[in-house]
Amino acid sequence: MQTLSHWPAASRRNLIGVFTDIDDTLTTEGAITPDALQALADLKTAGLHVIPITGRPVGWSVPFAAAWPVDAIVAENGALALRAVSKLYQQDDETRRANFTRMHKVAARVLREVPGTSLAQDSAGRETDIAIDHSEFTQLPPERITQVVQILQSEGMNATVSSIHINGWFGAHNKWDGARWIVRELFGRNLGAEIDRWAYVGDSTNDQLMFEAFAHSIGVANIRRFEAQLTHKPRYITAGERGAGFAEVVRAILAARGERHS
Repeated sequence: MQTLSHWPAASRRNLIGVFTDIDDTLTTEGAITPDALQALADLKTAGLHVIPITGRPVGWSVPFAAAWPVDAIVAENGALALRAVSKLYQQDDETRRANFTRMHKVAARVLREVPGTSLAQDSAGRETDIAIDHSEFTQLPPERITQVVQILQSEGMNATVSSIHINGWFGAHNKWDGARWIVRELFGRNLGAEIDRWAYVGDSTNDQLMFEAFAHSIGVANIRRFEAQLTHKPRYITAGERGAGFAEVVRAILAARGERHS
């Protein structure tokens, strides 16, 4: 991982959009920081697309999709998106209903078999996945996190670990699939064909597919916490952590474009 000073100015000038994780990338101690919120606004003012993509539930994301200066928020690890107050889904109604029932049977198994586990406190807002808290309000040791992941996978679920939750879901979607889908849905564009014109900012192991896919991938400094677990690392890393790190990325983009920022 190289410092942002190694990110070529020509590459930054060529960008048309930025994807970003939310928890511990835009947020610090659970809330978006003023500098990160202003950075989102500065990107939009500069004419760039801005799309947060998160493992958080759709219900949790609703107020942010309505209030933040973004094109959309992709929630639940790529399963659906919010554009202002409207929802877009990848799965049809029947599939979502069937998966919802199956997922909660698996969740009950996890809570029964893995000591100390609890559902994430934002679970009421989830429609397409389940989340087990490991670091937000409950502290699970690494061996328990591994045990949860193994149970989810044994039930045929996808499983990923963010900085705060263990997420599990049925379906082929993930953050990378969700990113390609929302670019098609909103703009009629092929993200894979123009990947060198987009950047991604993240902070943990569940961002690895994005780090692998994006040539312009950036980790905020707190990703060092997960460095030993990363098979695919971001190309660049910020000096600042969390929201301050995201704001640092935006300053670098706008500086290369010769634009003022707040």
